[in-house]
Amino acid sequence: MKLDIAVLSGDGIGPEVTAQAIKALEAVAHNFDHTFIFKEGLVGAIAIDKTGAPLPDKTLELCANTDAVLFGAIGDPKYDNNPSAPVRPEQGLLKLRKELGLYANIRPVKAYNTLIDKSPLKREIIEGTDISIYRELTGGIYFGKKELSEDGTIASDLCEYSRGEIERITHLAFKAAQKRRKKLTLVDKANVLESSRLWRKVVSEISTAYEDVTLDFLFVDNAAMQMILNPSQFDVILTENMFGDIISDEASVIGGSIGLLASASIGDNCCMFEPIHGSYPQATGKGIANPIAAILSAAMLLEHFDLVGEANAIRDAVEKALELNITTPDLNSINPLTTEKVGDFIYDYILNPEDSNINFENIHVGQSTII
Repeated sequence: MKLDIAVLSGDGIGPEVTAQAIKALEAVAHNFDHTFIFKEGLVGAIAIDKTGAPLPDKTLELCANTDAVLFGAIGDPKYDNNPSAPVRPEQGLLKLRKELGLYANIRPVKAYNTLIDKSPLKREIIEGTDISIYRELTGGIYFGKKELSEDGTIASDLCEYSRGEIERITHLAFKAAQKRRKKLTLVDKANVLESSRLWRKVVSEISTAYEDVTLDFLFVDNAAMQMILNPSQFDVILTENMFGDIISDEASVIGGSIGLLASASIGDNCCMFEPIHGSYPQATGKGIANPIAAILSAAMLLEHFDLVGEANAIRDAVEKALELNITTPDLNSINPLTTEKVGDFIYDYILNPEDSNINFENIHVGQSTII
């Protein structure tokens, strides 16, 4: 298969972790006889600095004319610390989602057996956790009408959803549940919000077409509590934009590091894959950023194009890296490896899985034979 992939590395640690994701894809291309062509584009603070816009037209055109987008991270302290800045890096990401019609954000959350003790939660609580969160991405309060009174004392943000916006992601979530453990939980606030009542009505109607999937409902405040008390009860979670943003970030602590969480943003004609962590500017250039979320995002990219064996080759390599403690300081404070060396090991394991222990020793003494 030939794929043209737009690479939007962005800011902070984005370029460092994205480079390791590309490395994993290159190993897959070699082993499985594919051709992946990577095309760079600007986004975020670096794009503002160079062009004045967080999402230049050239970048948007690139994304619209490639098969997939591999995204890094955006954000810079000079904008984060200035909430009144008229142009901000985040505007680029929101515009990209809207313009490409990326309405479904998919975030897997898994408790790896080898990392359970790294989690702030107890082993008996998180063991067996394997969740897929489906977050609506282009509607709701983030994109609704925003108003500020002339005297600056009253502000409002409109949360608005249409039946069509709810229907399209609901079908995706139910189809995913059919391939998993056949349970879907809608997270809403239907006791208070009219928009949530519409969600509950539409999802309930659609559920009749998926009789093999059990549907239940949780108010978002209860869901946030249950995510900590008993996360393994969840299979597929479906929710609106803001609730999904909060719930998925809360779920990120389960695995022990936000550097493990990948995501996919899917539309009818475009797709984008990115780690959910931010730009982490304090770590930029230090080689301490965890690249695994970016690498697992590359695996989700492959799976989207039905390259399941290829995606599993990346996931197997990640599992082996975690098993051998070939990880960055967030997971390995005693004998950590750099961002690049973690990527090197995963690259080499994809190519030579039988030689992993030899390469593990080489990497630790700084003599990797990988490239």
